[in-house]
Amino acid sequence: MSATLVTTAAPANAQQLNDTVEIVLTEARRLGASQAEAAISISQGLAVTVRLGEVETVEHTRDKGLGLTVYFGKRTGSASTTDFSAAAVRASVQAACAIARHTAEDAAAGLADAERLARHIPDLELCHPWHPSVDDAIVLARACEDIARAHDKRVSNSEGASLSTHEGLEVYGNSHGFLGSVAATRHSLSVSVIAQDEAGMQRDYWWTTARQRAGLEPPEQVGHVAAARTVRRLGARKLSTRRCPVLYEAPVAGSLLSHFVSAVRGGALYRQASFLLDHLGQQVFAPFVRIHEQPHLKGGLASAAFDSEGVATLARDLVSAGVLQGYVLDSYSGRKLKLPTTGNAGGVHNLTLDAGPQSSGAGLAELLRQMDTGLLVTELIGFGDYSRGAAGFWVEGGEIRYPVEEITIAGNLKELLGSIVAVGNDVDLRSSLRTGSILIESMTVAGS
Repeated sequence: MSATLVTTAAPANAQQLNDTVEIVLTEARRLGASQAEAAISISQGLAVTVRLGEVETVEHTRDKGLGLTVYFGKRTGSASTTDFSAAAVRASVQAACAIARHTAEDAAAGLADAERLARHIPDLELCHPWHPSVDDAIVLARACEDIARAHDKRVSNSEGASLSTHEGLEVYGNSHGFLGSVAATRHSLSVSVIAQDEAGMQRDYWWTTARQRAGLEPPEQVGHVAAARTVRRLGARKLSTRRCPVLYEAPVAGSLLSHFVSAVRGGALYRQASFLLDHLGQQVFAPFVRIHEQPHLKGGLASAAFDSEGVATLARDLVSAGVLQGYVLDSYSGRKLKLPTTGNAGGVHNLTLDAGPQSSGAGLAELLRQMDTGLLVTELIGFGDYSRGAAGFWVEGGEIRYPVEEITIAGNLKELLGSIVAVGNDVDLRSSLRTGSILIESMTVAGS
C-alpha cells in the first residue's frame, strides 16, 4: 500500500483567485501590455485503488496553477506559475512581457472580441462535492471488485478497481473586464478483470462517472457489467478479410464523433489539413443526422456558460439534416479563417448525435436486427485515418454468434460519416461526445 499527499497550500475561495487575476491584469497594464488574460485554478481529490481485495494506492491530491498571456499589439508572451504570492505573480507577468517583446507579430493574436464575452453566467449545477473517508472509498472499490471477481469462476484475475473524487475551482479574467468563475466536481468508479478458459485469456472493464455521488452507478452494477463483458469475450476467433456492415457499440461510437470534431476544428481547417475544408452548407451525413451542442445542460459533464476565452456558449447545430452548418472555432482560428469564434476555446460542450432515423431511435438489440449480418465493435485499438485495430462480435440473423479479435476495420473517413445508416438511443453520457450505437452501411474488415 502506498499513500501520496500533495500538500501545496491553495486559496480557499473564488475571491482570492479573483484578486490574483486582478494582480496579473494590473501588472500587465503597468508594463505596457495592450491586452492581458489569466486563468487560475485550484483542485483537490481522493483516488483509491484496490486489487485482489488489497489496497494498492491511496492518493490525496491538491493542485493549483496560474497561466497568463500578455499582448503587445500583435506580439504575444505567456508564462505560468504554481506560486500565487503577489511577488511570484508579478514576476510571471514580467517574464511574459519580456517574451512578448521578442516574438514575431501574428495578425490573429489577441483576446476574444469584447462583444462576444458572456454577460450572464447561469448556475449549471456542476459542483456537488463528495468527501468520502479513505475507509469508505476502499469499501466501495472493494465491493465493486468483489462482485466482478465472483461473477463467474472463469474470472481468474483482476487489474483492480478504482474510486476517485475531484473538486475544482477555476477563474478566468481578461483586460476587457471579463471575470468568471466555475466550480465543478467529477467522481468515478471503475474496475477491470481478466477471464480465462482453455482457449486463452480476455480482459474488459466498466466504469461510471458523474458530477455528483448520486449519479454514479452502484458498485455492484459496475462490477457485474465489467465481469459480464469480460466473460463474453472468451473463445474469440479471427475473421477472414471481408466487407460488411459494422455496428459501433455506444461506448466506442464516440470515436467517430471525435474524428468529425477534429475535421471541423479551426486548427485543422486553417492549416488545410481537414477533409471537411470548405464544406459548410454541404451534405456530409445522411439526411436524418443531427449533431448539436448543448452547453447549458444542468449537471452535464461538458456543460459551460463560457469557454476558456470567456466567450458565451450557445446551443447550436453543427449538422442539421445531414448538412454541415458550423465549425468548432476559438478566436484565433476564427480570425485565421475570417469567421467569428463559435465559443469552443477548450473544446465542445455536450456534443450530441441524435438517435435516428427512427422517430424514437432504437436500442442496441434493434440495431443488431437491422444490421442482420455484420460486425459489432466493442473495442478499438490505436489511431488512423481511418484504420483501427478492433475486437467485438460476429453477428448473424441479428444475433451475436461469437466473439472476434485481432481484426482491423478501415475506410475513408468522409465516406464513413456519409454511410451512417442508424444511430441508437442507448446514449453514452460519460464524455463530452454523446451518442448511441452507430451503424455503418459497409466497411473493410481485415483479418486472417
